[in-house]
Amino acid sequence: MIDTPEVRAARQRADTAQHRMVGLLQELQQRVAPKTLARDAWDNAKSRGADLAEEAVDAVRARPLAATGAAAALGLFLAREPLMDLASKLWNRGKDKDNTPDTDRHQPNTSRARRARQNVED
Repeated sequence: MIDTPEVRAARQRADTAQHRMVGLLQELQQRVAPKTLARDAWDNAKSRGADLAEEAVDAVRARPLAATGAAAALGLFLAREPLMDLASKLWNRGKDKDNTPDTDRHQPNTSRARRARQNVED
């Protein structure tokens, strides 16, 4: 084969293209490596979590009474059984002092803790 200037230029272009392609393949391998994907996912999750927290803080600052009411409602919902037990104890203690008959003793108890204690005693 004759080594003309056009052939040399074509070989040079082919070598350049091959080097670029090898570089791109190496970059793609790094991008899709499990460690890189996991790190990128973790960074995105942290960033979105921080954004969500910032938006929540802004919402609370904009409407503090609504946020307080929502937090109180959630707290009452989560603590509903202990609060009902406490109210029941206070109600029953007041009845014992008045010497009035306790009509609630024969009704089934709805507290999980009391049911568990009853099952252990039986």
